[in-house]
Amino acid sequence: MKNKPPLNQFLLKHGWEAPKHAFIWLVLLFAFFPLYMILNISLKTNEQFFNNPLTPTAPYEWGNWLFGWEQISGSVYVTIFIAFTATFLNLCVSICAAYFFGRYKVPGSNFLFLLFLMQMFIPGVVNLIPLFSLLKDLHLLGTFSGVIIPATASAQVVAIYLLRNFIEDIPQDLFDSAQIDGAGDLRQILHIVIPMCTPIIMTAAILDFINHWNDFVLPLVVLGKEELYPIGVKLYQLDGVH
Repeated sequence: MKNKPPLNQFLLKHGWEAPKHAFIWLVLLFAFFPLYMILNISLKTNEQFFNNPLTPTAPYEWGNWLFGWEQISGSVYVTIFIAFTATFLNLCVSICAAYFFGRYKVPGSNFLFLLFLMQMFIPGVVNLIPLFSLLKDLHLLGTFSGVIIPATASAQVVAIYLLRNFIEDIPQDLFDSAQIDGAGDLRQILHIVIPMCTPIIMTAAILDFINHWNDFVLPLVVLGKEELYPIGVKLYQLDGVH
């Protein structure tokens, strides 16, 4: 039977793990504390919250969840529809545009790409008034199209910037072989670009979806109808009402 190591050797070997674990638990505490408070407060009445806001208090008001869902359920469906539609359209256009910038070196393509990237430095609110006038002339105010089309256009810059570099790294031999076999640009995108760029496409999709989910200003200005508001505008409205 082996002898146990002396206490000082054990502390020297394992003692440094205690501060590391304490720091990790501290970070997790700060990360999950807001979620805990949301769940805790959602199961209280106003009186229970004012008397004891930090710890759970019986009886639990499970009906608050049902009442809250009845208030925002329609907005959740609207937000999912807008976010999914805008993300899908953005990826379709961005993949084709990134394929052009990554594969074809025509005169002026780099300059055009730089002009395209300059849109990243323009805040969205700067174009709000001209965009509102344009949507009014096109009779798109108060419609989902008035939100989805501008959202799709504004999100293409980041997606194209991310996708272009990955497409440029794909070996040219793959495109040449596909072209010899009679594959056009669309088929090359479907069978070469998308399978080989799936990770970055999914990354761009997640970023774009989150951006559309949290969008506030554009739906507030364009939609103008309570039944059409997405979740971000609806929560703000409920906060102002109550």
